[in-house]
Amino acid sequence: MKKLSLLVLSGFILSLSSCAVIGGIFKAGVGVGIFLVVLVVAIIIFVIAKVSGSGR
Repeated sequence: MKKLSLLVLSGFILSLSSCAVIGGIFKAGVGVGIFLVVLVVAIIIFVIAKVSGSGR
């Protein structure tokens, strides 16, 4: 039974296209990257607003 499970798993892994797997990882990475850039820009704007607002 264990060998059969290993054989089925191996067949499934070999049937996957490596380009599709890498493409999925890349798409997830792009989404996270965009989110982080927006977050950093928002933090910078918040800090600038606090600093310029307290000087008045």
